[in-house]
Amino acid sequence: MTAQTAAYEVTEAEPAAALLHRVTGLRDRVALLVDHRAADDPTAADPLRGLYLPEDAVRHLLRPAEPAGLAPPDPAEPPHDRLTELAARLDLTELDALLLLIALAPDLDRGFEQFYGYLNDDVSRRRATVALALDLCGLPVHLPAARARLHPAAPLCALGLLVLEEPERPFLSRSLRVPDRLVAHLLGDDTPDAALAGHLLPLTAPVEFREDEEASQDGEFSRFTHRLAARLAAGRPFTAYLRERREGDGVASAAAALHIAGVPALRYSGPEDRVPDLLREARLTGRAVVVTGLPDKPAPLVRELASAADVPVLITGARPYDPEWCDHDPLVLEAPPQRAGAVRAWSAALGEEPGFDLAATVAPYHLAGDHITRAARAARHLAAFDGTPLSPAHLRLAARQQSASGLEQHARRIRPDVDWRDLVLPEQPLGRLHELALRARHRDRVLGDWRLSAGGGRGRGVLGLFAGESGTGKTLSAEVVAAELGLDLYVVQLSSVVDKYLGETEKNLERIFTEADRTDAVLLFDEADAVFGKRSEVKDSHDRYANMESAYLLQRLESFDGIALLTTNLRANIDEAFTRRLDLIVDFPFPDAGQRGALWRHSLTHVPCVQDIELGTVAADFELAGGSIRSAVVTAAYLAAGRDDLVTAADLLEGARREYRKAGRLVPGEGAW
Repeated sequence: MTAQTAAYEVTEAEPAAALLHRVTGLRDRVALLVDHRAADDPTAADPLRGLYLPEDAVRHLLRPAEPAGLAPPDPAEPPHDRLTELAARLDLTELDALLLLIALAPDLDRGFEQFYGYLNDDVSRRRATVALALDLCGLPVHLPAARARLHPAAPLCALGLLVLEEPERPFLSRSLRVPDRLVAHLLGDDTPDAALAGHLLPLTAPVEFREDEEASQDGEFSRFTHRLAARLAAGRPFTAYLRERREGDGVASAAAALHIAGVPALRYSGPEDRVPDLLREARLTGRAVVVTGLPDKPAPLVRELASAADVPVLITGARPYDPEWCDHDPLVLEAPPQRAGAVRAWSAALGEEPGFDLAATVAPYHLAGDHITRAARAARHLAAFDGTPLSPAHLRLAARQQSASGLEQHARRIRPDVDWRDLVLPEQPLGRLHELALRARHRDRVLGDWRLSAGGGRGRGVLGLFAGESGTGKTLSAEVVAAELGLDLYVVQLSSVVDKYLGETEKNLERIFTEADRTDAVLLFDEADAVFGKRSEVKDSHDRYANMESAYLLQRLESFDGIALLTTNLRANIDEAFTRRLDLIVDFPFPDAGQRGALWRHSLTHVPCVQDIELGTVAADFELAGGSIRSAVVTAAYLAAGRDDLVTAADLLEGARREYRKAGRLVPGEGAW
């Protein structure tokens, strides 16, 4: 036997030894009851006792019953073991503890099967019945107070510690059974109930708080968790519903409060039919319960959890609490996001100091709790797959995966593959774009920690308008901003948003905004004047409902917490009420000859061209925006590929001419056509 095995057997045997000591004492009670019944039982020595009833046995049964003469349970008798601890924790009486011991004895000592078969006068009944259990306790079977300890509403049955089987039998002949999980716990096994397999999730321990955190960036989160921890530490179990604005905020708050209070907990996500097993597990191990992932119809689950008055229960969810869920309302709280501790949480989850600016890399993401842990683990796996050290790209990709979105139902996702070098813009709009990225990265500090939000339920979103002619780089700029922040870009498909039926457009937009609020992404409304246009004078019902749609958008933008960009070819078409709520307006000018030359050169960066290709003429003669220049280069590239040759100035000239013709413009040097 190894030292490790020996140590294991010693530690595991201690609870079992104490419980077996109790069973040994129970044998004495069984012996006394056997002696009492055998004293005048004519069938005591019959080898077939319990298989049939002879006449003298029937006459014996017809005689008045005499008390067994067993002493009631002695409070000083049981040793200090897990059964004693459980009884104290759940306010069980000594009689309850003795009834449990009687019921579980056959699960610990096979001899009790034979004992109980003899005492039940039926060799097939190898568990204690209600009558036998009360006889072994020295209590009359007709005593109401004794029978009440086995009532479904009494602690033993209500707490899931004892099961009365065979409900079709008379009460006294029903068998008593103790769940296997309780037997295992009393023997020292703390493995969770197999019925909960797949439904118990890890509860990530929070990063330790700094002493100055009460007054620092995470003051709101710290104050909230300390108040919740004080309630948990008070020792009076309660049920609370933590509503979260973003997924993970409620779990992070619960984990932090439980950590501060020193209360262990089980995190559960599953159906309501497993809640009794969950609550029993919490009672056996003295833990609280954290419930995440509420079903579509949460009322049965919440009602079952709220009925447990002896277990602290914290329920988290994004939907508002509905009084219809439960008759006894839980404590309803708004879970604040954990912001300041995010960098330290990322660092702890990574388990190493990365060789890059971690704070700048994770600033755009609002993950919490186990989402950070999972993202860090995924980033390490991505780095190992690439065979390279951990990089910001790995971390950003992993964070985006944890922020999976339902936006794709109404928007087209773009994984940004561009950067600032792909933008050819004048200094002023380029500076505005850098400022937009800066606002998105520091909005929590400025609007939240420095309290510069306007109040009135306004969110911490960043809103920008890109105005300019078609092809001047508005969509590309949105992609560059998303790439700078390490976020995905979602282009809203207006065809899936605008609906001819009244009120449906607002519903579709609400779904988009709600999903965007909980997702780390950049939302792009292309051709935004279709939904953000000016309100008009009300002349008929159509005007009235169109104005109601605009009013809804105005209110929703004020409470938006994400990053939204609007593009328009005609800035004058955007309602002034919308522009007042925008953080930045970026005007994209039509490129002059010098910028057009730079755009031609940038578009040809990866295209094989003849040496010293001339670009000045085509840039000066053809007034094309960046999008049209790219299309012209694509045309030139196909012409060259068809010849299996390099791109020439003539190819570029032909591409530019075709762009002019598509736009219905007069091609320089050709005259009217």
